[in-house]
Amino acid sequence: MADEASTPHKRDSIKSSVGSVAAQKRREHAVTVGKERRESLIRTKRLCRVGVSSGDADMPVDDDMSMDEEHSVLEDQTLKAVEELKHAIGYQGKGATQKRVNALRELRRLLSKSEYPPVEAALKAGAMTILVQCLSFGSPDEQLLEAAWCLTNIAAGKPEETKALLPALPLLIAHLGEKSTTPVSEQCAWALGNVAGEGEELRNVLLSQGALLPLARMMLPNKGSTGPDPKPATELIRVDGVLDSILRHLKRADEELATEVAWVVVYLTALSNIATSMLGKSDLPQILVDRLASSNSLQLLIPEAAWVLSNIAAGSIEHKQLIHSSEAVPLLIRLLSTAPFDIKKEVAYVLGNLCVAATEGSERPKLIVDHLVSLVGRGCLGGFVDLVRSADIEAARLGLQFMELVLRGMPHSEGPKLVEAEDGIDAMERFQFHENEDLRNMANELVDKYFGEDYGLDS
Repeated sequence: MADEASTPHKRDSIKSSVGSVAAQKRREHAVTVGKERRESLIRTKRLCRVGVSSGDADMPVDDDMSMDEEHSVLEDQTLKAVEELKHAIGYQGKGATQKRVNALRELRRLLSKSEYPPVEAALKAGAMTILVQCLSFGSPDEQLLEAAWCLTNIAAGKPEETKALLPALPLLIAHLGEKSTTPVSEQCAWALGNVAGEGEELRNVLLSQGALLPLARMMLPNKGSTGPDPKPATELIRVDGVLDSILRHLKRADEELATEVAWVVVYLTALSNIATSMLGKSDLPQILVDRLASSNSLQLLIPEAAWVLSNIAAGSIEHKQLIHSSEAVPLLIRLLSTAPFDIKKEVAYVLGNLCVAATEGSERPKLIVDHLVSLVGRGCLGGFVDLVRSADIEAARLGLQFMELVLRGMPHSEGPKLVEAEDGIDAMERFQFHENEDLRNMANELVDKYFGEDYGLDS
């Protein structure tokens, strides 16, 4: 399961209200520009003139040189630079690594200089095959960085020039992994971003080659994150093909890959209300239910799938109704009683979140009575009482919170009798002298309020 220290706990709405985050509306203004002007602006935006870790700025060009003259000179220099790179690749003597890096740096410098870089000349000279070779595993970071930088600027060219990167895509994606340094992985991501920006056809190629997961890991928070930011998650889910890829992988992939995809969805649903809404309205809930029902990997996929459902259930009333009316509920109630402890706790968050709605400020969550009555009627209360008896503080708190919902919210004051029938009073009384002050106060207040001296006199 994903590291809880690094994952936003959106699922906590059962114990505290979830503040509604206003959706940021984006307005696009249509600007009519000529085709050349538009392409120039796009290319300038996507061209990598200064690398992600380098202070090596673009070299100036001669102001007295005409554009045609400049382009001709750049083409000649590029042809020469590619030939030098070929020689450097074949050289095996002393200083071979630095020779390759210097040759790559010269080619990269030329591909960064002009408003219209000499990409066509570089490709005709055979640069792509050499650059792919320079991305091979085990190559020095400086070589990988320079090669990826060259590919970034080639991908910023015309559509046919961008497509020339197809042979390089597997290695660019591979270098997004955790074993790569941050500068290398970020430069590879920039190159892939240029490829993805060229159109749906190339985006589909990237998705089919597994670019989604490593790119998602880079975009979403990690242990060094300064705090949750919904923007990356929202931008990611809006990328054409990402939602379909998530659903396809969850539905068809093996347990290990499906778990990795579920990990991404955990972050998306924890960080972004927009992502949660898009995923909740898709086939995701049903796919997760199917995976939960068929999975034999209790420690692999099921915890992540349950966490995704709990994040969706922590959202809007619409999201809660969607989960509550699905086939997930009978399965979740069964898991609450029969699954290993860690999974019981994840499942309890889903069921608990279905019964409360967010409130403003510090007010306690409002009850969704029909959901509560339905879940208690299906026999979930005993599972929550078992959590109260556990030594795990988080689980015990979750169990007490659900018991409070039952005691407070069941119609006709049935709550106390239902809790007593599940030996809930005994479970709460074990906290009478507990070292955790919050749990001690919570349990004692519930016992005093609902099971005081007058309890049972009306029976």
